Amino acid sequence: MDLHSTINQNCSEISNKKLSINTSQTEQTEISHINSEEKKLWRIEDSEKLYRILGWGSPYFSINSAGHITVSPKGDLGGSLDLYELVESIKQRNIGLPLIIRFSDIIEDRIERLNACFSKAIARYKYKNIYRGVFPVKCNQNSQLIKEIVKFGKPHKFGLEAGSKPELLIAIATLKTTDALIICNGYKDREYIETAMLAQRLGKTAIIAIEQIEEVQLVIEASQKLNIKPLVGVRIKLSTKGIGRWAGTTGDRAKFGLNIPEIIQVVNQLKIAGILDSLQLLHFHIGSQISSISVIKDAIREASQIYVELAQLGANMKYLDVGGGLAVDYDGSKTNFYASKNYDMQNYANDIVAEVKEACEEKNILPPILVSESGRSVVSHQSVLVFDVLGVSQVPKAEPPVISKDEHLILQNLYETYQSIKKNNFQEAYHDAIQFKEESISLFNFGYLSISDRAKVEQLYWGCFRKIQEILKDSEYVPDDLEELEKIMASIYYINLSVFQSAPDSWAINQLFPIMPIHRLDEQPTERAILADLTCDSDGKIDQFIDLRDVKSLLELHPLKVSNKSSEYSVSQTLENSHTEIPSVFEPYYLAMFLGGAYQEIMGNLHNLFGDVNVVHIKLTPSGYKIEHVVKGDTMTEVLNYVQYNSDALVESIRCQTEQALQEEKITIKESRMLLQNYERSLSSYTYLSN
Repeated sequence: MDLHSTINQNCSEISNKKLSINTSQTEQTEISHINSEEKKLWRIEDSEKLYRILGWGSPYFSINSAGHITVSPKGDLGGSLDLYELVESIKQRNIGLPLIIRFSDIIEDRIERLNACFSKAIARYKYKNIYRGVFPVKCNQNSQLIKEIVKFGKPHKFGLEAGSKPELLIAIATLKTTDALIICNGYKDREYIETAMLAQRLGKTAIIAIEQIEEVQLVIEASQKLNIKPLVGVRIKLSTKGIGRWAGTTGDRAKFGLNIPEIIQVVNQLKIAGILDSLQLLHFHIGSQISSISVIKDAIREASQIYVELAQLGANMKYLDVGGGLAVDYDGSKTNFYASKNYDMQNYANDIVAEVKEACEEKNILPPILVSESGRSVVSHQSVLVFDVLGVSQVPKAEPPVISKDEHLILQNLYETYQSIKKNNFQEAYHDAIQFKEESISLFNFGYLSISDRAKVEQLYWGCFRKIQEILKDSEYVPDDLEELEKIMASIYYINLSVFQSAPDSWAINQLFPIMPIHRLDEQPTERAILADLTCDSDGKIDQFIDLRDVKSLLELHPLKVSNKSSEYSVSQTLENSHTEIPSVFEPYYLAMFLGGAYQEIMGNLHNLFGDVNVVHIKLTPSGYKIEHVVKGDTMTEVLNYVQYNSDALVESIRCQTEQALQEEKITIKESRMLLQNYERSLSSYTYLSN
């Protein structure tokens, strides 16, 4: 809301002043020459290294010679698309930003890779059983995506995992692949259990994973009532600890699962009921995004021993479900950092197969069908969230004013500090500038400094910081007390997005996602910025970004380019005198968030009533691509309905108010007509901004 007000004010001021560019032809030639030389110094390889795209993006994302991100939906199998050109083409179809682009070929490739890795491991270790993967519906319940997973998973008998009753309904209706598994997790009531058991009559292999001891009796009663022998599993609380954000998923106090005494109790109850042979699956989950392979190996080793013990107790064991946890390398560092992983998919499959085989051979037990619930790894890569930059807030860049000896002493002192800044005294000058600014605010508050003088103080203050920042650029060491300077001098790029709707994990749990421009990557990004979204919330920002060593608080971005349509405006005055820039002044600048295909869409909320974004499904073809599906984002009418507002009633309320204003001669008929037209048009419009 503040952004809109500032934009309108700036538009009015600039329009009234009718500014014009005064740059001489000679100056333009010099600027062009400098930009050309700067561009020559920056290479595509520099952008690859800066944004680490080869680390997190391979084999799907790279940069072409034009400085645009390319997408290779089939990975190493060939075929690529220019993402910038694709976005421009989508916009020409009257589909606005922000938007999610789904690449269905990536889903197919991820499923193929996962199954190929397990097939290779099974062959390598001569494992005497098979792999059956399932996709956890909770990762992304989008109907088109689930249909694609079922379609691409059919050759591999890839199934679905349901963590709730609604997800079970999706799984039963959608999954028609013979012998594919439906793993029934989550809290269960009688209806959930009966529905899962009745699904067997439709040819479904729906296995009820018991997670609470009370569910055992419900299963027994449903079996007796329906005369259907259930397919049952148990979820175990392993003692092996997870790692990272979801480390608490395991252990004695984990939310889900049974401890060892409870597992024995389940076995005894099923045995008394005469259906112990229904117990066929052992399931565990040590958390999402497991970054260290050693943790996975420890968990598999423990679970394998429990599996063989259950088999020896007389259970008809057939399946070992290793749960989720197969990580995604968000920062490309290939380490055990929480946003990365120190193993690949083949290592993961190899260790699971080897550990289970060894445990079963020792006890002469037939090894189980291996099941994994690898959701994040399957769908993260297929989704690209593209959004545009609306404007930028920067510290003043104008040269500070010259201060004469007859001006206020605080101005003279600060001006002297500014002039004296050198490599040998910049640290002292930094603290002096801060002190003089604080003193000036006190003087202003007590009426001893005019507002014009205070403006000069701020110009000098920022001038000092700019000079110090330039010195630090060439310095190998940054003093501790100056570490915050880069953040202080950073720009704020305003993005056409709601973090709460489209990247909720970034806000809620500090999840890192790769974010970068999708074009201009053959140019050096000279700005350091945080991203601020459209919501009127101080938390509506992204200020953590991937880096090789740790996490960086600023993202390297390009300066916004002034549009040719705004050539009548003064570039220098626009940039120097306004903190919040005018969207229409700038050429489009597109950023994208990658690897966000798991969890983000379904967990998004309606903060400030910014709704679902447009979604476009892209399929690679021999001649390029085709748009398979378009799911339009929410309109204002739709989000208002979510919070129980009726759009017709709202329009009628405005109509009545305008009629009253007409009667009181507070508004003209022309103005009232325009108000109603704008109001009704807004109700049918996208909740995000358009340039």
